Amino acid sequence: MASNSSKVPANRFSRFGSLASLAGRVAGGMLAEGARQLAQGKVPAKTDMLLTPANVRRVADQLAHLRGAAMKVGQLLSMDAGDMLPPALADILSRLRASANPMPAKQLAKVLQDEWGPNWQQHFADFSFMPLAAASIGQVHQAYHDNGQRLAVKVQYPGIKQSIDSDVDNVATLLRISGIIPAEVDYHSLLAEAKLQLKAEADYLQEAAHLSEYRQLLGPSADFLLPESIAALNTSNILVMSYVDGVPIESLTTQSQAVRDRVMRLLFALLFRELFEFALVQTDPNFANYLYNTDTAQLVLLDFGACRHYSTQFSQGYRALFTAALVNNNDGMAQALSDIGFFSQHIVPEQKQAVLQLVAIACEPLMKDAVFDFGATDLALRLRDAGTALSTQQQYWHSPPADALFLHRKIGGLYLLAARLKARVNVRELLQPYLL
Repeated sequence: MASNSSKVPANRFSRFGSLASLAGRVAGGMLAEGARQLAQGKVPAKTDMLLTPANVRRVADQLAHLRGAAMKVGQLLSMDAGDMLPPALADILSRLRASANPMPAKQLAKVLQDEWGPNWQQHFADFSFMPLAAASIGQVHQAYHDNGQRLAVKVQYPGIKQSIDSDVDNVATLLRISGIIPAEVDYHSLLAEAKLQLKAEADYLQEAAHLSEYRQLLGPSADFLLPESIAALNTSNILVMSYVDGVPIESLTTQSQAVRDRVMRLLFALLFRELFEFALVQTDPNFANYLYNTDTAQLVLLDFGACRHYSTQFSQGYRALFTAALVNNNDGMAQALSDIGFFSQHIVPEQKQAVLQLVAIACEPLMKDAVFDFGATDLALRLRDAGTALSTQQQYWHSPPADALFLHRKIGGLYLLAARLKARVNVRELLQPYLL
């Protein structure tokens, strides 16, 4: 087992105790930093004392140890409130999107026995206790079925389902008391939605159903490769799939421009199909959800826990928004955003205009029927600055409806990946068939 493995705290009291001790260590770190700055003749600001590298590392490491909802809240805040967070905290919280600590072999064995019974090994010719990957809710293991088929087995950490509500509330309390989240950020609707989303993601039978639904919607494809669910072995806490080979999608930076462009074309085209044809969107933008099979030149799609079904009305709202944005029709954009539920009742004209400007920036890759060079733009930086200005200068922070929030995360994730790959894509051409 990996040397960084750690037992997952499985009951509510031990999880709360971990967070309480973290709050104490953060406070101690603040005092030490304040004393250090005073000794240097400086008058320390609260944020300077709080957001030391040591303190934010403590927060990130403790959330990675707890896994589950505690870690997921850190992930969500690093992506959704990242525009509002100090850079030091945003950078270290972003580490939570990559990996967690795996659980020890003894704890893993108990989970397998609880789910499959004392003779669980009878299903396999081989089962590797060393995980291939460990994330916020579960870890993935390689195995071979007794019929010889190579498998990927996703095992949920014990106690995760039962800890979701208390974890989210405890982390929110920690962040509020410590002052890590600025007072002007209204993150409560985000945390409420995080509870619902986490409960859905923790149901592996539902994820298996979403995987089967995607396989049916995409059908046999030369472009996409998806694992197949092994229904006979699935439980609500274990998901067994056929093993699919591929390299991490970020590693494609060494591939040709043509390969990188094709991969991002496929992902943008898939997003529009999800939104306007399938009414089903996989909303988790984590790069780890994608691989690339270099032998077959197929894009591998993994992890269907964060899928959301969208209503026709919602999809129509975005169809109208994109259509209006492409001709700079501010009235049409405002109406579409209102239909989607983006504006609160108390918004003033200056705030509404700032929101429209933010949407216009987000739509830049769509504005021309030409290739957009994601590697040669500061789009992500300008989106961050516009979001910060909207919240601080305009004193306006209103979370859009949950469906919109998770769709925006997906779009933002694709923009980040396209920038990482320095891809050049005519996004307008891919969207055009769906416009009004």
